[in-house]
Order: sequence, then C-alpha cells, then structure tokens
Amino acid sequence: MAGTLRVALIQTCASDVPAQNLAATSALIREAAARGAQLALTPEVTNMVTFSRALQAEVLKPEEADESLAGYRALAAELGIWILVGSLALKAPPEEGFPKGRFVNRSFLIDAAGGIVARYDKIHMFDVEVGEGESYRESAAYRPGGQAVVADTPWGRIGMTICYDLRFPALYRALAEAGAEILTIPSAFTQPTGAAHWEPLMRARAIETGCFVLAPASTGTHPMVAVAEGRQRRTYGHSMAVAPWGEVLADAGEEIGATLVDLDLAEVAKARGRVPSLANARDFAKP
Repeated sequence: MAGTLRVALIQTCASDVPAQNLAATSALIREAAARGAQLALTPEVTNMVTFSRALQAEVLKPEEADESLAGYRALAAELGIWILVGSLALKAPPEEGFPKGRFVNRSFLIDAAGGIVARYDKIHMFDVEVGEGESYRESAAYRPGGQAVVADTPWGRIGMTICYDLRFPALYRALAEAGAEILTIPSAFTQPTGAAHWEPLMRARAIETGCFVLAPASTGTHPMVAVAEGRQRRTYGHSMAVAPWGEVLADAGEEIGATLVDLDLAEVAKARGRVPSLANARDFAKP
C-alpha cells in the first residue's frame, strides 16, 4: 500500500518499576504525537527491566489486569495515534513442567481508538553466553510463542517480532511472504552483541525481504530497585529505521528520546521490483 507514514522510535532506559516506566514512556509518546507521529513504537519489555525473577513474580500481572497495557490503550485513543508496545512482560498460566507458570514477552499493536489489533509472543528465547560472565536463560522464565503474526494497518501490513528473533531470517521471510511491508523489531540488545551485530542484522533483514525495518530499542544502564546477584542491565540503544533497499534512515544513538522518521511506502514495491528475491525463491532439498 503506497503512502507516507510518520513513525516515532521511542528509546528508553526502563527501570524495574512499571508505573515509573509507563509515565516516562508516555511522555515521549506525547512528544512524538505533537510532532506529527502517526505510529509510535516502544522497546522490548517496556514495562519492566530486571534480573530479579522474584520481583517479576511479585509485580507482573496477566494481560487482562496489566496497568501498562491499559495505559497505552488509553493514550492511543487520547492522542489518536497507533502505538506498537514493543513488548510487555506478563504473567502466564501454569504449564507442564512449570506449575507456577512462566512469563510471556508479548508485543501489542494498538490502533488510534485504543483497540488491540494484534498480539505477538516472542518465539526465540535468548539463551546465550555473551562472554565475560554475561549470560542469559530467557526460557527459564519465559514461555516461547509459536505463531508468526502479520497485522493490517491503514499504511500496509506489519510483521511483528521481538529482539532475539532478529537472528532467525526464516521468520522474516515468512512474514514478507505473508504480505508484510514493515517489520517491527523492538529490542533490548546487550551492549556487546549490539556493537558487533545490530546494524548489519537490521540491514540484512530489510534487504532480504524488501521491507522497512523499525527497531525501537532500550539504552544505557537500567536503574533497578531490586539488584539480583549484583548484576546491572546495560543495553545498546541505537533505535533504527532501515529502508527496503538497506539504507539506514535513522539511528538514535544512545540518548533517551523520540526519533521521528517519514516512510514512503512506495519504496517497498520499488525495492522488490529491482531485486525480486521473494518471487524468485525456489524450494530445495536440505542436505
């Protein structure tokens, strides 16, 4: 779908206090709306960044009771803009092997009336050894999703993903083949992996699919009331918008704020017409 869309990449440094994060992020969204943003996008785990599973178990709520989600829905309706809540950490019901339940890492696309258009649960869990004593086992606390999601908007179709999904190109090809013209990748990238891989992976996903890539990100050293095992969370920042031909349209650096970008959706068809890799793909037998 051709047309112009003004988006706002909201870059934050969330604490482990959800109400505090809702207020700070909402202020940035208001600023973006005043500057003409039609779609504002927030980072991964917009509501709470922490290493403390005990604090999460105490504070987090299921979707239907979550104050952050209710707040962003009300804000979208008040401002008359769409909001992609990059993700919220939420409680989930008990499951086999996890009688107390795990959390879910869920992205929400909210329309200008405050309605939830689409939900996406992060599929790929960040179970890694980054190095220098920095390790993560997301699957120990979070239940992975299993369904790819494409959502319709007035400007075109959006394919929804979250952070570590970025490293699995088959997901993005599937979204593009399902009609996605914009890919959202809200993130909380670590500083070591961000410095090494953030920009090349973002550009690769755009080039491979002929889609716009929008990646709002967390940045800096996150303030925490509950410090678990003496660990601090530091994220890379550099919220990014990439065009379908691979050009970086915006890089927010490391500062908290709202970065606005105008997208010409006609660029999607133009890029795919120049190199029709989606149309040229062939099935093959695996080795």
